[in-house]
Amino acid sequence: MTVKTETVTYDADGLSMVSHFYCDDAKSGPRPGVLVFPEAFGLGDHAKGRAERLAGLGYAALACDLHGQGASIGMDKLMAVLGPLMQDPTRTRARAKGGLDALVARPEVDGARVAAIGYCFGGTMSFELARSGAPIVASVGFHSGLGTAKPEDAKNIKGKVLACIGADDPGVDPAQRTAFEAEMREAKVDWQLHLYGGVVHSFTNPEADKMGRPEFAKYDARADARSWAEMIGLFDEVFA
Repeated sequence: MTVKTETVTYDADGLSMVSHFYCDDAKSGPRPGVLVFPEAFGLGDHAKGRAERLAGLGYAALACDLHGQGASIGMDKLMAVLGPLMQDPTRTRARAKGGLDALVARPEVDGARVAAIGYCFGGTMSFELARSGAPIVASVGFHSGLGTAKPEDAKNIKGKVLACIGADDPGVDPAQRTAFEAEMREAKVDWQLHLYGGVVHSFTNPEADKMGRPEFAKYDARADARSWAEMIGLFDEVFA
């Protein structure tokens, strides 16, 4: 197996996006594609590593830029940058759609079999892409925000939805989970919400421990493995 890596650029929401494409070069023909949206800080090693891991499993994956030019932002600027995106989901959806268009344009990708996954705000992007009515067969969020300014758009969701959340994540409280459940039920979506007891935010990212805020963000190997397995189980279902 030889995982090929290629830089992919495209415009979205008025930004020049610099993303990274991964696939097994030894495999021939179109295969299912997966968009990988990063944590709120921007595209880094975590999302790239997950995309490469998916390529090793036979998928074609695009680790997507979030802020344009492949930029990363610090905690001090985070809410100033994310606030406008959360208030206007059309902008978040536009950035996600840019990645989708770039991925399905690849000859290695079966455009009828594409899913989106994301971490933290990237999970929000995954769900907003689904709410836009995009032709994706699944959207997955890991320690992702569940709220949206346009919950009525859930009626546009065409694929299945999986949210994997730390039960003690202070950023995704029970009220937000309840609202998400109500949104999915109202829209009659095929949805799942998995909670991991004793787990907080960023549980899939070993780098989370460097924040020094274990009450907020902390890696959890067990929840990481369990949530990945849940995602693969869903992919086996929707890509069959």
